[in-house]
Parts: sequence; C-alpha cells; structure tokens
Amino acid sequence: MALPIEPSAHLDHHHEPSPGDDHETAPTSFSSILKSLAGDETRERISVADLLATMQDRVFGALLFIFAMPNILPTPPGTSAVLGIPLVFLSAQMALGQSPWLPKLIANRSMLRTDFAGMIDKANPWIARAERMLRPRWPALSSQAAERILGCFCLVLALILALPIPLGNMLPALAICMIAFGILERDGLWIALGTALGVVSLFLVAGVIYAIVKSLIFLLAHALM
Repeated sequence: MALPIEPSAHLDHHHEPSPGDDHETAPTSFSSILKSLAGDETRERISVADLLATMQDRVFGALLFIFAMPNILPTPPGTSAVLGIPLVFLSAQMALGQSPWLPKLIANRSMLRTDFAGMIDKANPWIARAERMLRPRWPALSSQAAERILGCFCLVLALILALPIPLGNMLPALAICMIAFGILERDGLWIALGTALGVVSLFLVAGVIYAIVKSLIFLLAHALM
C-alpha cells in the first residue's frame, strides 16, 4: 500500500486577501516548517510519513532536500538507511512526472525526534541563509519538462549516495540540496549551480571508484604471485 502525496504549486504561494483582510498572509518559510516539526514535543519519533504529510504542499523540492540533507551533516548511524531509499524513489517519480508517494514499508520508518531536532538545528541557519538568496529567475530551468530531466539527474546522484564510498556522498547530496532549493523557489541559477556541482561530484566519485578498483587489482595480482 502506498502513501500518495498530491502535487501543488511551488513554495512561492501567496494568500489571496478577502475584502476584510488588511494585508496578505506571508507564506510559511521552509526553515520554519522544519523547525516546527523538530520542536513538536508531542512526538517521540519522526517518521518518513510525518515528513511527507508536513511537506505535501512543497512537493519534490522540499522532499528531495529533506532526504538529501542528512548526507552532508554528521548524523546518528542508520539515518541514511531511513532517508536514502526515499530519495531514490522520489527522484525516479520526479523523472517520470508522477505525484510523490512512498510504499508504506518506507513511509513508516522513523528516527527519534531529538535526533531529528539535532539535525535540523545544525542545518537551519544555512537553510535560512539560502532562503534569503533565492528568488525566481531563469524560469526555463524550473519548468515541468526541465524538472523531469532534473529528476533523472537526481536519480543518478541518489544511486551514488547509496554506494559505500568514503566521503563519496557529501558532494552529490549537496548538489541535490541546491537543485531542490532551486525547484522550491523556481530559481534557475541555483538549479544550474547544483547541476554543475553534481557533474563535478560524479567525476570525483568515478575517480575514487577507479582508484579503489585499481588498488584491489594490484593487491590481488601480488597475492597470487
């Protein structure tokens, strides 16, 4: 059974004032939503389903960021196991132009709220700083067609994250985070920068894999002599 998430517009929603309104209601920032969820003391654990339900109006941008972010921060063991697989699922769905959803087996996985809060405390200052720099520009890179191409690219990066390569997950994760922020605010510049960083990370990871394979072949050759 899957948990469906209905798509909607990007983060830059604005409340349409009714005749009785004196001013527009400002949209809740991404960093504020994360902080509110992390500070909810009524929860003992934060599940993947909780993240999906909370971020459902942020669609792929917010979800990709949430699941990629732990890979660039010091986090408790097992965090990548909880959030890594959803990242692959969501990237594939984005590439196929589908609505985001996750199987119940994945959606029910969770981590302690205190661990989640610690992770958000480390990331939130950087998220808030990024939010101040983001603005709509280069719209072609955040179009629906472009998002499907970005989904394919993020899927490749997500698969790289799953490989047990020393320090091989930080740059791909950072690239996904930048692309996700660009999608959230329709900022084509951040999407372009994230894509460029992703390409660089792929070359670096390929170099690391090549070095590891070459070392193994060298050791094997000497062991058989």
